Amino acid sequence: MKKVTLREYARIHKLSFFNVMKMVNSGDVKSITEKVDGKEVQYILIEEEQEKKVSENIIETSSNKLTLKEENELLKKEIKRLKEELEKCNKRTVLA
Repeated sequence: MKKVTLREYARIHKLSFFNVMKMVNSGDVKSITEKVDGKEVQYILIEEEQEKKVSENIIETSSNKLTLKEENELLKKEIKRLKEELEKCNKRTVLA
């Protein structure tokens, strides 16, 4: 069993640090906390079975990516929705 810091684990799997923190908090990966120079440092224990499961989950989520055209359409819809909400807010403040 190998132990690595959260940041190194994130770098190895090309994940964000916060996603690794979520995985630790949810119990997807095993972790331990040790004191180093008076500070508590969290380490992730790497096991082969666990790494296979994590790798499969990462591949599944990355394969659900949208095309640029689809993503652009979703962003346009979101902008339209936000503009409508902003107009509603502006009307409320003018009337108040």
